[in-house]
Amino acid sequence: MAAATAARPLGAGSDSTNFGQRASRILRRFVRRQPIGTFGAIIVVVLVLTAVFAGFIAPYDPLAQAQKQALQSPSAAHLAGTDQFGRDMLSRLIYGARVSLYVGVGSVIMSVIPATIIGIMSAYFGGIFDYLVGRLTDAIQAIPPVILLIVMMSVLGVTIFNIIIALSVRSAIGDSRVMRSSTVSVSASEFVFAARSLGATNFRLMYNHILPNITSPIIVVSSLGFGRFILSESTLSFLGYGILPPAPSWGGMLASEGRAYMFAAPWMLWGPAIALSLVVFGANMFGDALRDELDPRLRSAS
Repeated sequence: MAAATAARPLGAGSDSTNFGQRASRILRRFVRRQPIGTFGAIIVVVLVLTAVFAGFIAPYDPLAQAQKQALQSPSAAHLAGTDQFGRDMLSRLIYGARVSLYVGVGSVIMSVIPATIIGIMSAYFGGIFDYLVGRLTDAIQAIPPVILLIVMMSVLGVTIFNIIIALSVRSAIGDSRVMRSSTVSVSASEFVFAARSLGATNFRLMYNHILPNITSPIIVVSSLGFGRFILSESTLSFLGYGILPPAPSWGGMLASEGRAYMFAAPWMLWGPAIALSLVVFGANMFGDALRDELDPRLRSAS
């Protein structure tokens, strides 16, 4: 018994070592085969770390005003310059990353989960339910995205939670078609018919057999949607329906500050524009790389 007890930690350590080696091998292969996707992943990781540790990274309070230092160009004291109120632009950019992270992650969670549920149920049950979901999707996608977002924000009010809801609703309806098409192909597999013949319930079939086999499109939709949601939030802020000032938001900084002083203080436009472009580019490149790696057809072609 003592020998068996002593052998358990050894086995557990061996399993963890094998898992670490396998993860390291997958990571090295991804870096070798997807260099641009790796660069995109690094940008996303930097965004997350910047948002989490903004209080330690930011050199100044993003809301602190100093009129004597207003509209100063980039210098050693203010690496990204100051705005019309003397606020440090770099600190506002760093804290603005939190808004982008909240919106990106929150919108992904609140859109992908309903999209997966609706898509699986629509493809699995079919019939009138599938028809109604399809027509609802057509109706929602027929409305221009920006118009729908503005209407929803006018009704809900401007808060970061309402922004996440507004961004998630349309995306959940649209992405459900991706989940539906994946579910249709999986539902026609022999192991699904075998499980049904053995008496598996509908919930068991959808949860244990269909859902694990559509993980790849879920991951791809999530990674690609992250950058799209950040860009959509910036669009709302640019139009005046996003995060209200003085709270720092990249879209709001472009609209209320960068646009007004784009000639007198162009650094106020460059900072949020470059940050927004890099994050959206990184998220999209990382999503494309994940799609290439997770899709067997694309992986074999490459």
